Amino acid sequence: MLLTKSLEKCFNIEQLHQQAHKNLPLPVYDYMAGGADDEVSLSHNVNAFDQYQIIPKCLTNVTDINTHSHILGCDMSAPFFISPVGQQRMFHADADIAGAKAAEKQDILFTLSTFSSKTIEEVASSSYGNKMFQVYVVTDPQLNEEIMQRAKAAKYQAMCLTVDTVVGGNRERDIKNGLTIPMNLSLKSLLEFAKHPLWVKNYFMSGGKDLVNLNAAPSTGDTESFLKYMGNLLERNLTWDHAAKMIKQWGGPFAIKGIMSVDDAVKAKHIGASAIMISNHGGRQLDCTPAPIEMVADIRAAVGPDIELIVDGGIRRGSDIFKAIALGANAVSLGRAYAYGLAAGGQAGAEKAINILKTELVRTMALAGCQSLKDINTSMIRKR
Repeated sequence: MLLTKSLEKCFNIEQLHQQAHKNLPLPVYDYMAGGADDEVSLSHNVNAFDQYQIIPKCLTNVTDINTHSHILGCDMSAPFFISPVGQQRMFHADADIAGAKAAEKQDILFTLSTFSSKTIEEVASSSYGNKMFQVYVVTDPQLNEEIMQRAKAAKYQAMCLTVDTVVGGNRERDIKNGLTIPMNLSLKSLLEFAKHPLWVKNYFMSGGKDLVNLNAAPSTGDTESFLKYMGNLLERNLTWDHAAKMIKQWGGPFAIKGIMSVDDAVKAKHIGASAIMISNHGGRQLDCTPAPIEMVADIRAAVGPDIELIVDGGIRRGSDIFKAIALGANAVSLGRAYAYGLAAGGQAGAEKAINILKTELVRTMALAGCQSLKDINTSMIRKR
């Protein structure tokens, strides 16, 4: 896919971030880049990787570097995949379909959010690549059942249950900007949107809708803020029994996303989860938590080798992926790193983000003396 001049100038994820910032109106950028409360966890997720140092091995054969991985029943070209990201229409008109096509082309897994801009069926038919569907448990049991059955009928390979959003996080940037679902252009934000006429044209002329998988959800009849909407929609009495029932109902690879404690990781393994996504929701829910990368070693020691661990949060470099694997993870997932690419240039930007991380991972492995992912182990990493 041809790259625009702006994408050609992007050599790392941070530069894609900067380009995304240029392309988006401030309220939209803040929704993508912001976190909860004081955004301590948001920044710590990224900075925590700096605590870990890679100890390289010398005089090893690194002629052919192999990054192939098998996660959640899916063969992939690299040990990372795209996390569920909601409301992608705000970032690019092609939204989730651009992400699914980019993932297919790069041979990695794409995860579709319950809060996607394209339907389960639209994304399923848009590409032949591996896909996982992420589900929230909502207050309407019939809707929960319907969503899972639709994903199964559309032949999604895996299911992901997010468990850290029984209420919405306090995202003060969104409150300040008056972010609404559906989006309205208020007088307060009109000038900011006027600076981005191409975005306004693409967003409002694309014919897209919001929360398309939840059109059967109860409606209040007025425009609600995203935080209030989530508060009304999501089931607060979410228990391990719910999760166990869903695992059995799905009958295939199943990840639980939002695990941050050793005890919860052990419970997830006990009820039959295929994978644990160690995640604090990108710092968008409970602030002041540890970074996911800081919990990997303890969780791996507690659950043993027979369940997949996925680090979700803070990935900005291929060396971050290496560090996660060295600490005991099987893979990582990309939220903002992917979203920055999408906002910077649609499918081409998403592919650029994936390629950047693949290239960086291969280089890191070569310099560290690892020919395959199996060569990466705990002896190669230390904490400062």
